[in-house]
Amino acid sequence: MQAKKGDAVQVHYTGKLEDGSVFDTSANREPLGFTLGDGNMIKGFDTAVDGMTLGDKVTVTIPAAEAYGERRDDMMIEVPKAQVPADIKPEVGLDLMLQGGNGQPMPVKVVAIDDEKVTLDANHQLAGKDLIFDIELVKVN
Repeated sequence: MQAKKGDAVQVHYTGKLEDGSVFDTSANREPLGFTLGDGNMIKGFDTAVDGMTLGDKVTVTIPAAEAYGERRDDMMIEVPKAQVPADIKPEVGLDLMLQGGNGQPMPVKVVAIDDEKVTLDANHQLAGKDLIFDIELVKVN
């Protein structure tokens, strides 16, 4: 059975960076289920699964533009130190959660600290990176 837009599918996958380091995998857990073409997956992943046949295994390289996009300078946020809550001790590399303008949680990473301000990076951790996925189609509904 061939997967097509609108199908509920399940896949096993391993996501790697160009240096071979694994950033995510479904190994040792349930396969990832999603509806093909519903917009919940990164575009390149969705495109790779579309047309696969049950049992197929593929390796695809997804360019940053079809994954999490390019890194954007406008996603860098400078916060005056005086506005940092007293219970937060900012350190470079610290992951924090801010509340976005629409009330949604927004993960950020502290990337710089000086006497005046703390600089936060709100880019997705995989922004600007080409991603390599090994994908196996294990179920099509």
